[in-house]
Amino acid sequence: MKRFLRWLIHTVLKLITRIEMSGYENLPEKGGFVIAVNHLGFLDAPMAYYALDNWNLFIPVAEKWQENPLLRWLGKHLNFIFIDRFNPDLRSMREMMKRMEEGQTLVIAPEGTRARDEKMAQGKPGVAYLASKMGWQILPVAISGTEDRIFKGNLKKLRRTQIKLTAGKPFTLPPFPKENREEKLQEYTDEIMCRIAVMLPEKNRGFYAEHPRLKELLAEKR
Repeated sequence: MKRFLRWLIHTVLKLITRIEMSGYENLPEKGGFVIAVNHLGFLDAPMAYYALDNWNLFIPVAEKWQENPLLRWLGKHLNFIFIDRFNPDLRSMREMMKRMEEGQTLVIAPEGTRARDEKMAQGKPGVAYLASKMGWQILPVAISGTEDRIFKGNLKKLRRTQIKLTAGKPFTLPPFPKENREEKLQEYTDEIMCRIAVMLPEKNRGFYAEHPRLKELLAEKR
């Protein structure tokens, strides 16, 4: 079934999109790392299965989609973890840690939902907490061109949508200090989001457009 789904995803995306990918050299050689991405539209999720040859990955998905029979069926074959986005979900966190220990790769959008205004929203702290606590390596990936408005408009005109995937360099977060933990958690979350934002077009940077850390990263690129 996975072979069929892989063929289907590749075939459909090649028909409706043109995808430019860069940064493959930054992919860690082994699994057990985090791919942190921004979330512009519903096309984002299939991008992981299109871009990575190794499907040893899993994606957290809001539990409301578990009620959809098609997505529930797909979730079994595409390694979804249905999570409660609004309350502490210890069961899902334990399942994520278990899969990471097995060498799987976590693909997650720290924003938690797609950007309705086509701009980055403030990241939620869950992935920063786990990555810092467990020492997981993080690969920031920026996706541009997948805005729902643009994709739907192109589809109506039978025009392929231009999409760009850019992977940055992997990094790890320091362990949490004993003091000022909430402040540090926010700092670590912002670090992840700004490393994604620096690879995005200015129009998509949203909440992080004027962030001091983003300005530092932009200066380093010059």
